[in-house]
Amino acid sequence: MKVHFTKMQGAGNDFVVLDATQTPLSLTPEQMRHLGDRRFGVGADQILVVEPGREPGIDFGYRIFNNSGDEVEQCGNGARCFVRYVHDKGLSPKRLIRVQTINALLELRLRDDGGVTVDMGAPRFEAAQIPFDPQGLVPTLRNGFEQWPLRVAGIAQPVEVAVLSMGNPHAVLLVDDVDTAPVASWGPLIEHHPAFPRKVNVGFLQIIDRSHVRLRVFERDAGETLACGTGACAAVVAGIRLGLLDAEVELQARGGVLYIEWAGKGVEGYAPVLMTGPAQTVFEGEIEL
Repeated sequence: MKVHFTKMQGAGNDFVVLDATQTPLSLTPEQMRHLGDRRFGVGADQILVVEPGREPGIDFGYRIFNNSGDEVEQCGNGARCFVRYVHDKGLSPKRLIRVQTINALLELRLRDDGGVTVDMGAPRFEAAQIPFDPQGLVPTLRNGFEQWPLRVAGIAQPVEVAVLSMGNPHAVLLVDDVDTAPVASWGPLIEHHPAFPRKVNVGFLQIIDRSHVRLRVFERDAGETLACGTGACAAVVAGIRLGLLDAEVELQARGGVLYIEWAGKGVEGYAPVLMTGPAQTVFEGEIEL
């Protein structure tokens, strides 16, 4: 079968976007892997499928697959590309679009300057919702927020991580310099740590000052990517809860700059995280699957 695709990127995190708004699209994991393969397919960190909304007030459905073929819950950079895609393709004239993912409802806003702001929803810290199994671990508290000492095979000392969910699980550790951080070696070890039953995205966070950070992310099933939207949100939220960052932060990923805002906890619970950044079309084409 021939499939039409659009290749997009947001801060270097790249995607294959497929339109299933008119005709349902069902691809096998093998076909997803072929699409994501950088030598034999199109090449992408994730494949995004645009579907019609299923409920009143919901503009679109949104499914996300890693280039391994596995469906995942969330992708912030992909969400920005999503709203750029539906606007450029004339699928919706709205500048504020509501989309349903596998486990969340997102509001995506196209800005006048061409950037996209995504309401990523509130972070979650309950172990069962991440999911995270802290059995046998004793955290240290910094500014009242837990840092968990993970004992990881191949790493001499316990690795202290802040743990939370942005619709998908994240472990954030502080490093002095992301350029020399052991992302390639530690990333997969922490990703597969038994405390994370669904594996985990691993963020290596360098704090420059209270409003500027650098970040590298080792994404589960995908390896290190040039940017990770949910990873950026998780890292800034962790930094704020640890008392190290202000409410508005400029984040430098390897592929570009993202802007993260989080107001923390209010009377009605935790505020949503807002992420602003670029989203661009790279090229379009057809591929035989």
